[in-house]
Amino acid sequence: MSQTVGDFIVSRLHDWGVTRCYGYSGDGINGVMAGLRRAENGPRLIQPRHEELASFMASAHAKFTGTPGVCISTSGPGAIHLLNGLYDAKKDHVPAVAIVGQQSRMSIGTDYQQEIDLISLYKDVADDYVHMVSDPRQARHLVDQAMRIAIGRRAVTAIIVPADVQDAPMQEPPAAHGATFSGIGYNHPVAIPAEADLDAAAKILDAGERVAILTGAGVKDAADEVIALADTLGAGIAKAILGKTMIPDDVDYVTGTIGLLGTEPSADMMAGCDTLLMIGTRFPYAEFLPASDQARAVQIDIDPEALGLRYPTEVNLAGDAKATVAALNQRVARKTDRKWQTQLIEKTRDWWNTMAERAEVSADPVNPQAVFAALSERLPTDAMLACDVGSATNWYARYLKIRRGMIGSVSGGLASMGNGVPYLTAAKFAYPDRPGIAMVGDGAMQMSGNQALLTIAKYWREWANPTAIVLVLNNQDLNQVTWEQRVMEGDPKFETSQDLPDFAFDQYAELLGLKGLRIASPDDIGPAWDAALAADRPVVINAYTDPEVAPLPPHISFDQAKSFLSSMVKGDPESAHIISESFKQMWAKWHS
Repeated sequence: MSQTVGDFIVSRLHDWGVTRCYGYSGDGINGVMAGLRRAENGPRLIQPRHEELASFMASAHAKFTGTPGVCISTSGPGAIHLLNGLYDAKKDHVPAVAIVGQQSRMSIGTDYQQEIDLISLYKDVADDYVHMVSDPRQARHLVDQAMRIAIGRRAVTAIIVPADVQDAPMQEPPAAHGATFSGIGYNHPVAIPAEADLDAAAKILDAGERVAILTGAGVKDAADEVIALADTLGAGIAKAILGKTMIPDDVDYVTGTIGLLGTEPSADMMAGCDTLLMIGTRFPYAEFLPASDQARAVQIDIDPEALGLRYPTEVNLAGDAKATVAALNQRVARKTDRKWQTQLIEKTRDWWNTMAERAEVSADPVNPQAVFAALSERLPTDAMLACDVGSATNWYARYLKIRRGMIGSVSGGLASMGNGVPYLTAAKFAYPDRPGIAMVGDGAMQMSGNQALLTIAKYWREWANPTAIVLVLNNQDLNQVTWEQRVMEGDPKFETSQDLPDFAFDQYAELLGLKGLRIASPDDIGPAWDAALAADRPVVINAYTDPEVAPLPPHISFDQAKSFLSSMVKGDPESAHIISESFKQMWAKWHS
């Protein structure tokens, strides 16, 4: 049989180094599926339970490996389902490529079944590159362009392939006018700013007496350089949530995360600094940065459009974080006055003590902070961490003490629920010999996580290390939004929108052939983590946690306190319990 366009697309992905793709079949993509079936050298198709899970897995693949994640779907509904995970990749600036089916060319424009204007649909999520293969001779350069642009720009790209084209014989472009002949391969250049700009930045950093460094996911390969620079400048290092696992927390002057999910030392550092250095981050919340006229600022980012975006920076350095920070290290002088950094170190130590005190506060039935504190003590050095969006993100951000060798991610820019379990699954395919842990709320599990567990049940036996743990915070509440209603809107909990049904996640896991564990009292916490980490198969921990343990911001503003009290006065159904738990949390801070 001669090579079809579907065969060629599969083989070209292999030539680009793609070893696996995530997708779900349908008649609109059958020609590519046939190519995957016939391919002798891959890529391998991983089948999730839903196209959205496939695109989340592609996004996670890119985040955990640094290589493009590829997802595949049929036309119409399948293509629509891919969008959420693709937007996750777009918002967090990681490379993902979507291969999407379409109706036959002769039917396009007739409102045929499952026909959608896919180019228009994908124009926003894949704004760097989206094209349709309308002629077999396009296939070569469309695949090459989609891959190269996704890698080079850390972007989402999409190729739309009509069903009849997929099955058509593959043709190479002719040796004629109008043809184009593309090739494979791309290596990132090492971009370093101009010498004069580096000198100007170093001058600002040298002049600062109280330097604060804010890092994001862009420092992934620059941890050593950033730590060395902070040591030289007598600075502290705060982390945006996407950068949490990039810089270890066992460095004394790492103050932890920033923002509503952040720590008091990070907030205090931003409030007291006179110089700010932002590296590889687009942290969006200005209220957690220094006042706009407070600090002189320098920013480093590989993307020019990110520079000067969040703060009125004085010097903008467009360049690779590792190379640029290394160049600054050669230019700045070591500060002899260590008072500022010493204060930050002392505040950070006090904060970790406060967190330990808060984790020991009683709750009904279980304090979620105690669950995360116990995990932090037991984290394997090579752990892969996948955190979903919700109240779990608060405790992940604050309680897990990251050490070198750990990797992890969240849905940052999109902040979409439902990413945790597919992130974990993709991480396990990428590194099957490493332990993985997902932290998920019951809302996200009921939304799509339970379906994603079926994928783990299907594939886990091929992983060299079976440790894949899904922690579910079962509080029967869409907890993060409930607290946002109280603190941001001043409204009591709207039970109709917020209450969730109980679900026996542990028993469900057992039905799937996995191991289920339950935390229903504080005494269950340690044994559950020990059993999960020692299990011979993936584990779901069903943790019944108290929804009224407040995810307190690092500092409570007057407006936040006013809104919170307003929600209580208006008749929050849990007001008495909330006030009791909040007092105990505040007392833990004062007592520590």
